[in-house]
Amino acid sequence: MNRRILVVDDEQGIRAALGQLLEYEGYEVRTVSNAADGIAEYPKWKPNLVFMDIKMGGMDGLEGLKRIREIDPAATVVMISGHATIRTAVEATQLGAYEILEKPLDTDRILVMLRNVFDHINLREENTRLRDGGGSPYEIVGDSPVMRALVEKIAKVGSTPARVLITGENGTGKELVARALHRHSSRFGKPFVEVNCAAIPGELIESELFGHMKGSFTGAIADRAGKFEQANRGTLFLDEIGDMSMAAQAKVLRVLQDNVITRIGGSKPISVDVRVIAATNKNLESEIAGGRFREDLYYRLNVVPIHVPPLREHREDTPTLVEHFIAMLSERDGMTPRRVSESAMERLLALDWPGNVRELRNTVERMLILAGGPELTAKDVDRLAGARVADDTGLGSLAACRTFEEFKESAERAWLLGKLREFDWNVSETARAVAMPRSNLYKKIERYALTREHT
Repeated sequence: MNRRILVVDDEQGIRAALGQLLEYEGYEVRTVSNAADGIAEYPKWKPNLVFMDIKMGGMDGLEGLKRIREIDPAATVVMISGHATIRTAVEATQLGAYEILEKPLDTDRILVMLRNVFDHINLREENTRLRDGGGSPYEIVGDSPVMRALVEKIAKVGSTPARVLITGENGTGKELVARALHRHSSRFGKPFVEVNCAAIPGELIESELFGHMKGSFTGAIADRAGKFEQANRGTLFLDEIGDMSMAAQAKVLRVLQDNVITRIGGSKPISVDVRVIAATNKNLESEIAGGRFREDLYYRLNVVPIHVPPLREHREDTPTLVEHFIAMLSERDGMTPRRVSESAMERLLALDWPGNVRELRNTVERMLILAGGPELTAKDVDRLAGARVADDTGLGSLAACRTFEEFKESAERAWLLGKLREFDWNVSETARAVAMPRSNLYKKIERYALTREHT
């Protein structure tokens, strides 16, 4: 089930732009034009996050924030302001606002903030499930020899304080391994904090990791703890560490050496006790040879290496994974459970799954939503598996272009559309795969009027 976000703003342009951005990131979005409608919509739709403009006609956003927090004291509300003052920021914080964003809205800052919000929500929900005896949702599934060996290694390494470097292709489950290591450690019950180094712009990564002081840069309207502080006495998971800037690498190295951080704009050293687990889909030895990754940081992180195999190396786990995803999605999202025909399973086993377990899970979810009948068939797999759809991208008509410039634009449009389909219109994953900043990809999606197909 997608995360739900409610946008409350009296400017139609803000509602449209923010709604499109959030939908491209995979969120379910509803928009309303005033605080009263937002308050009415909240208990009916139960969004996970609310964006609320402060200055609106009629009831203002601060009063709207107060009313929503009365309905749900755990509500997560981000305020939007065109002219944020210290007084406004203090009042919003006292009323329970998670953060304040200034207009004009910056795409990169919104995406970083979203990741932080949902990391926090996920951790809160996981802790609730564990307290209620529901177990962990981050289960490693598979009974093949390679997966049994992986689980045994996790159990052995997890109980030690050693740093771990997890390697593997996108979608193999590196985050699941990191969370399993945390569960097996003496730090379980303390924070598990994740940082996706590829998803955070270079100019923001240091603020995310080490925190900042009020006034240290534009938009820093309050002191804020970084991920190292948030993970104190727990585990910090640095995902896609190979995409971290060289400047940030140097600072992370110093923290690993000294266990001390300093916030941006601050002078007071802060001691931290954090177990660092890192992951990457890159060959870091090649990155070192190319001058893109520090060798000394590599050896600090790579105390114990763990490699997560791609799905094609343990295909025999595919039936188990399919049944696991069907059961999980049916219970969690209320989807109708389906049988999988023998021919459908043969088709699933024959596919290469370049997106690995993540692609398989997305495919199972897609089939549960879109396939008819009580049984998933081979035709359902052929129609709905992965990016295997008819090629209407326009590649076949490139020869008809009259100028070289027209050819370049048509080729870029077709290529981007194909890549977006390959990654099931996950803009973050697509941008990472094609080595393009997400802000640039969003501009090209708008420029070429690319839209997602609905089967």
